[in-house]
Amino acid sequence: MSVIGNLLWIIFGGGLVIAFWYFVTGLLLCLTIIGIPFGYQLFKLAGLSLLPFGRTIRSIPTASGCVSLVFNITWILIGGIWIALSHLIFALLCAITIIGIPFAAQHLKLMELSLTPFGKEFD
Repeated sequence: MSVIGNLLWIIFGGGLVIAFWYFVTGLLLCLTIIGIPFGYQLFKLAGLSLLPFGRTIRSIPTASGCVSLVFNITWILIGGIWIALSHLIFALLCAITIIGIPFAAQHLKLMELSLTPFGKEFD
């Protein structure tokens, strides 16, 4: 079922476009040394936004919890809030129709990861 959902997501949900822009922005951020951790998080977002159905996001316990907290706060202040709000708007637009409800759920999943991506992974 997740294969069909992912195919429909790529075609109708804008998954390919979203993943492309996350990937390009991640490449641009990786051109600077300071931007590499943030570019890596955008690569994670690109991977999840390409095929979100059947994947779950989970927090990982890390030894660098304080670093993750500082990076998440920086991420939110720099642009994470805007990415999360855009996914919320897309989720609300998708939830208008019954067919779009699964896409809305995936946008909410992406919103969770785009708000605080450090210290999280998906499988």
